[in-house]
Amino acid sequence: MATTPAPPQAPPKPTWDPREPVRPWLRPTIRIRLTLLYGGMFLIAGILLLSIIYLLAAQALHIGSELPFRVVEGKVTSDICTFPPGPPSAEAANRAMNACVNEQRQHALDDLLRRSLFALLGLSIIAFAFGYAMAGRVLSPLGKITRTARNVAGTDLSRRIELDGPDDELKELADTFDDMLDRLERAFTAQQRFVANASHELRTPLAINRTLLEVQLSDPGAPAELHQLGRTLLATNERSEQLVEGLLLLARSDNQIVERKAVDLSEVASRAIEQVRAEAEAKGVEVRGERAPAVVQGNGVLLERIALNLVQNAVRYNVPEGGWVEVTTEAQHGQAVLVVSNTGPVVPAYEIDNLFEPFRRLRQERTGSDKGVGLGLSIARSVARAHGGRIIAEPREGGGLVMRVTLPV
Repeated sequence: MATTPAPPQAPPKPTWDPREPVRPWLRPTIRIRLTLLYGGMFLIAGILLLSIIYLLAAQALHIGSELPFRVVEGKVTSDICTFPPGPPSAEAANRAMNACVNEQRQHALDDLLRRSLFALLGLSIIAFAFGYAMAGRVLSPLGKITRTARNVAGTDLSRRIELDGPDDELKELADTFDDMLDRLERAFTAQQRFVANASHELRTPLAINRTLLEVQLSDPGAPAELHQLGRTLLATNERSEQLVEGLLLLARSDNQIVERKAVDLSEVASRAIEQVRAEAEAKGVEVRGERAPAVVQGNGVLLERIALNLVQNAVRYNVPEGGWVEVTTEAQHGQAVLVVSNTGPVVPAYEIDNLFEPFRRLRQERTGSDKGVGLGLSIARSVARAHGGRIIAEPREGGGLVMRVTLPV
């Protein structure tokens, strides 16, 4: 009877990843270079220290080999040791000479120890200085990577490290960072292209709808119901336009500002107040405050949007009667500060962070309010971050908020 052959066994799995490139064992890695560098430094320092100690010991032995006494006319005399006066006995003379030799040996050992300590101190200073210089040389590629990363975060994504040198871990890190920057640049370029296309594609139909509604409302012979429906649709269309503008501005302001110009926050705040003054007077809200010059480097249009959003919110979310809004600007401690405070409803401290989320309002979400689309504070925070600053909201005692925008000068 024929036996069924056993199925072939699966081949063993490889213990190495075939996707990884094969690297030579003698690759000049940072680990090998540092090992050779510091091992060589310790070897050189040890050789120098042994040589100095050998020379000092040889000098000490040479000095110690000389007798510390002399025999002159049957008497033992010495400039170092003290011998008893008179003709000493043989035993007393031997004890005195042994004590004199031991004293000279102790002097030689003390002198050797003192000189060795001075030599060790000198070698330590030289070793620390040489180690500091070599560490700076080894870490200089990391400094270049750090400076490039800082420049990329502060300006644009077009910079690259392009590190030269041996194919070690730092070269791999720099090349990986360059590849990441390439991908980020492509992603941000695609995002900017999408925002530009969306800006056109979303604004055009809304503008057409607004024009058609305005033409229909201008017809005096249209029924009253049609006029009412047209005004309702026009208000809805206007709200959609505000939402689109806010979303596009929010998308643009999340990136760093590349082109910067000198902008005075006092002028920006004054322009924002002028745009809101009519609405404030209609609501009976007093706008006040002293605005000192505070010049920053940034985009004037986006900075004006910060001030406009904050002042609009302060006017719209206020008390029915006797309300006020205070807008101040100043430069302090190398920073420009814009503060907008107002009277209004009491805001719990635990709801402050929610105010900066898109489509969030105090005790409301998304819809149900005609005061805005819920993007004002989100846009203000994004613009502040794009300028390297921040915005902080604090509840005001008695009701209202204190909004503080801090930007680097």
